[in-house]
Amino acid sequence: MQTLLAGTGWLLLGCGKHAAPPPPAAHLEPVAPMASAVRPSPPRVTTRDRVTLDGSFHAPSARDDRGDTPRVFAKAIRAWIQSRPTPSSDRLGYLRAGSSSPATGPAGTEGCAGGWYGVEPEGFVCVGPTATLDAREPAVVLSQLGSAEVGRKLPYIYGTVRNPGPVYTRLPTGTELHEAEPDLAERMPAWLSAPGEIGASYAQDVWLGAPGTLPDPSEAWASHQSDPIPELLRRGAGARLTETGNASDSELVLGKMKPKVGYSLLSTFLFEGRRYGLASDLSVIPTDRLRPIRGSEFHGVEIGTAVKLPFAFVRRDGARFMRFEKKKNQLEDAGPAPYRAAIALTGKRKFFRGRLHDETADGLYLSDQDASRIDPARRMPAWGKNGERWLDVNLSKQTLVAYDGERPIFATLVSSGEAGLDDADTTTATKRGIFRIHTKHLSSTMSSDEVGEEYELRDVPYVQYFEKGYALHGAYWHDRFGTPKSHGCINLSPDDARRLFFFTEPALPDGWHGVLAPRTGTVVFIHP
Repeated sequence: MQTLLAGTGWLLLGCGKHAAPPPPAAHLEPVAPMASAVRPSPPRVTTRDRVTLDGSFHAPSARDDRGDTPRVFAKAIRAWIQSRPTPSSDRLGYLRAGSSSPATGPAGTEGCAGGWYGVEPEGFVCVGPTATLDAREPAVVLSQLGSAEVGRKLPYIYGTVRNPGPVYTRLPTGTELHEAEPDLAERMPAWLSAPGEIGASYAQDVWLGAPGTLPDPSEAWASHQSDPIPELLRRGAGARLTETGNASDSELVLGKMKPKVGYSLLSTFLFEGRRYGLASDLSVIPTDRLRPIRGSEFHGVEIGTAVKLPFAFVRRDGARFMRFEKKKNQLEDAGPAPYRAAIALTGKRKFFRGRLHDETADGLYLSDQDASRIDPARRMPAWGKNGERWLDVNLSKQTLVAYDGERPIFATLVSSGEAGLDDADTTTATKRGIFRIHTKHLSSTMSSDEVGEEYELRDVPYVQYFEKGYALHGAYWHDRFGTPKSHGCINLSPDDARRLFFFTEPALPDGWHGVLAPRTGTVVFIHP
């Protein structure tokens, strides 16, 4: 379901039949250039293949930071990019606070008092509530403390609410903490000593967002240790992000967290012994109230290099290899089959006790109840014959195969709608058919307010909408890929979502956070 979270400006997008798609782009008609908007046509620089299917990250060339090169900076959750310098023109995509683009202009002021500025590789942004030419504005400065990083499997630092507490507009002082969290003196020692996932010994290195050594939380708390802190976080700057600009909050406490909400953080800081995260909307979150999220380590395999066809993914935890004993004319247990491993097959298949089994390259057998066999497409569709990239999603097998024309080049396990092969119009099943990806977000917040199905997940990574509210996207909150689990979307492991996001069209231009291109994106073929 699409809704606006009260007081935040966050546009929330859900999955499935009740979810509305992102704001659509209209058909892009060719437009004669306006005299005031004439500028050289730069090559279309995009992030396609910035991350390749083997997971490698290919860094962009150095940004032009010369003083005489103006840039337009986003200072809101979305600074829309229009096809022409007018608010009534088609939307091509958007920038997000923390990103910027070389700018030319101004190219007119129709509906935009601050002027329309051209951005690369195309389109125009209105300088005003959502964008600025001033790199020193608080929202710009704070957002650049940790913008999306596509060189890692998750673009932000993530945590889910474990123990709800206040959300702050800035870093609170000791006196302010006593008023806002009067139980903190008792609660912090309990958290520091708690075992397992509920305590300070669990995955605290996640808060670094990069390799490094995290100070011991107990020692930091006892010594009131602080990191170098940007002054804007100490005094507050009224820079919290909304869809339409910045919110000016005079109160210290913005609100209270809701249980199990997933937060995305740009960066974290120690302040007076406690670690806080700067959320992607520029609010401040105590990390001791969150469960750190590592995200699944699973990812798919390249076909032709890592594995060759046919092969099978072991999709059931606890699956076993079987050995056929000819003398006894029966199958015997041959040991565990590694969960989600890619197992080479001979291509031979046999029925044992009414269940189909595939022979492995080692002469053992795997039940098709435990493993998903990957074969090339039986009939090549027209878009494959035409040389297009496309995605083949098999709901029965819970697999996705990426094709470059007629050649299968990557395969992985997915989690589709938890209702399996039921009717997508009345259940949480995934919609079947032939679609094209029409909208992509580097990250987007998703939620549902359906009774019994409530959730809110900030900055779901690598979202690719292909039909109304249905999308392919990364899932940082579970690790059940190979099993139906979603509300209708196709869940991918974070690294698989990242790889496929940069494989498909429309390609995201450098600096953009979202791109819209109806009817021209990569084909997604979803079938039983």
